[in-house]
Amino acid sequence: MKNTYKIFGMTCGGCKASVEKSLNDLENITNAVVNLEKEEVIISMSNHIELETLQKKLSSKFTISVKEHKSVFSSSQNLSFDIKEENSKLQQLRPLLLIIFYITVASILLHYKNWGWIEFMLDFMGLFYIVFSFFKMLDVNGFQDSFRMYDPLAKRIPIYGWIYPFIETSLGLMFLMRFEVNIALIITLVVLGITTIGVTKTLLDKKSIRCACLGTALKLPMTEATLIENAIMIVMALLMITNLI
Repeated sequence: MKNTYKIFGMTCGGCKASVEKSLNDLENITNAVVNLEKEEVIISMSNHIELETLQKKLSSKFTISVKEHKSVFSSSQNLSFDIKEENSKLQQLRPLLLIIFYITVASILLHYKNWGWIEFMLDFMGLFYIVFSFFKMLDVNGFQDSFRMYDPLAKRIPIYGWIYPFIETSLGLMFLMRFEVNIALIITLVVLGITTIGVTKTLLDKKSIRCACLGTALKLPMTEATLIENAIMIVMALLMITNLI
């Protein structure tokens, strides 16, 4: 029997080879072939193997799931699947939403006695960069592999993905210390503008890949939340440039 599964977390030929080797080592699997572009694996097996068994055989970097097969006779089943998938996506995004919530609250509390939108946005952007760069720094090489899956510049210049966390740290410090803010704002528009182009293309192509915004420490799917997160930062940068120039 042959079954097709989705594999999330693959970023290169090495990942493809690793997944194929791990699965082919399993008893009752006669052949496992990975399609890196489609993020799929076709598994030929002599006896049915539970999805949990397949997942345990893989590295924690990869996530395997059953590929959905749409049918005109199973609309209710598809609806149930979509709801479960949406709930799962929200659970995966929970760390990201919590982090943004805490950054927002912290930025408000810093200025609640002497409120000012510009000061709030500067601290929000500064804390945003520092916190997000921290997670990327935990595994710079892993982040680089994931980041170049969708960022146009990182695809062309791999070293850019490696230095990106350091750029974020520098921008965070510049905003928090109010050092050369205009320059920091321009750099923000450039780097996030490039990334947003890649994120938008990925979402339009409906590719299922991991978001690298929090590095590899947390397994976040690429969703509209990533686009919104970038858009918030870009809008803040544009508003401040307008007010500071």
